[in-house]
Amino acid sequence: MSSLAQPLAASLIQSVDWLAIAPPTIAAVVALGVLVADLFVDDRRKALLGWISVAGLAAATLMLLPLLDGDRATFCLTGDPAVCSYTADRFTLVLQLLVLGGALVAALLSVTGVKDARGGLPEGEFWFLLLSSAAGAALLPASRDLATLIVALEVASLPAFALVGLRQGDRRSSEAALKFFLSSVTATAVSLMGISFVYAATGSLYLTEIAERIQGVDGRLETLTQTGVVLTLIGFAFKTAAVPFHFWVPDTYVGAPLPVAAYLSVVGKAVGFSGLILVTVVALPSYADVWGPALAALAALTMTVGNVGALRQQSTRAYSAVRLLAWSSVGQAGYLLVPIAAAAWSDDAERSIGSTVAYALMYGVVNLGAFAVAALVGRTRRLNRVADYRGLYAASPVTALLLAFFLLCLAGLPPGIIGLFAKVTVFSAAVDAGLGWLAVVMAVNVVIALFYYLQWTALLFRAPEGEPARYRVPAPVTAAIAVTAVLGIALSGAPQLVLRFTDTGLF
Repeated sequence: MSSLAQPLAASLIQSVDWLAIAPPTIAAVVALGVLVADLFVDDRRKALLGWISVAGLAAATLMLLPLLDGDRATFCLTGDPAVCSYTADRFTLVLQLLVLGGALVAALLSVTGVKDARGGLPEGEFWFLLLSSAAGAALLPASRDLATLIVALEVASLPAFALVGLRQGDRRSSEAALKFFLSSVTATAVSLMGISFVYAATGSLYLTEIAERIQGVDGRLETLTQTGVVLTLIGFAFKTAAVPFHFWVPDTYVGAPLPVAAYLSVVGKAVGFSGLILVTVVALPSYADVWGPALAALAALTMTVGNVGALRQQSTRAYSAVRLLAWSSVGQAGYLLVPIAAAAWSDDAERSIGSTVAYALMYGVVNLGAFAVAALVGRTRRLNRVADYRGLYAASPVTALLLAFFLLCLAGLPPGIIGLFAKVTVFSAAVDAGLGWLAVVMAVNVVIALFYYLQWTALLFRAPEGEPARYRVPAPVTAAIAVTAVLGIALSGAPQLVLRFTDTGLF
């Protein structure tokens, strides 16, 4: 080897921090293991694949604990160790907890759901796709360069398309998968175009380097840079289901298996919002005058359209419970956008971003709980209408009380204290940033949301029509409901556990 080649080879050598990358790596390795095991496991023992997947996700979640002692980074430039592609800071760990925990709850719901499908869902492929998507979703918040960010985004998204349309012989499922696929591919194409423009202007893919170089871009490239910023924002707006890029959400949630809809409602949002935060606040802070007003307008539009859409759902319509949760998730996305927009004007951008993270944790826990109860009711009431929940208290008092608690948390009413505190935190972020008009829009939307959340809650305690339905609660579904309930109640009793994450350590 020549003397010139030796330094070049040495500069390419990477030391990998395996502990830092352990959570997404474990999920990916277990995904491959399940896919291979599916070839050899007898049909009567296919349920074993589900429990292996649950164990794998639990192990990936537990591997976050050794990372709490401090920030770690790997895949760094040898010439500049401070510039890395993967960083495990507090922001990363909190969102990885949300992603892997959400995937774990979805997996618990799926253990029974796949069995009930009676061959309609191929088990090996289902678990492989769920674990692969979870691995990509866990990688994304740790990504600190645009290439890794887009790869992680697609690893999280591509298996999700297949999960939505995996149910064999179901036209509704196939249509939902097609809508989801077309919207997501469009978003990716627009994002890649925007990212290519930003790269052309700055000559770097690393977020911190982009933040420095984009301030000194040649005047002849100014238009190219601004176009790149706008296109990148539009692409991520699709991923977060912000209005007017939300059209795929209701039909996708209805067409997908219910555990997959629960997964998309929480993990899908975590992926979109973490990517949006990294691109705007970390990579493009100098363009806050571009993305700040755009995100503020999107937040107002998204929360309004989402809540009005939920309000218009008819309780007797087929799948109205799932549709209401779908439209509600669009409205919640609007609340999540508020602090990110506020970061453009705030003197403490980290605190604003922390408000989004805190709200996402609250939303993730209670929304998964609501979907878990919907999965339970859907086992008996296949059409899963809101009207089917009438008299749930007479049939299953504990389940009805927990669903009422989850809905009140989403509404921000006691005893759902964590929902109230999370909304106040988001509201404060808007007010502190001088976005009084956006705070007013949010307050109006909270009142709109109260109506349909309380209407559904009241229905649970009304006298049932006819004989109350009896619900058999399988152990995995019981575990999913119990986990979300315990977390929701604990956080309502000690909301500071979530609010402490307003310090993200991202900067």
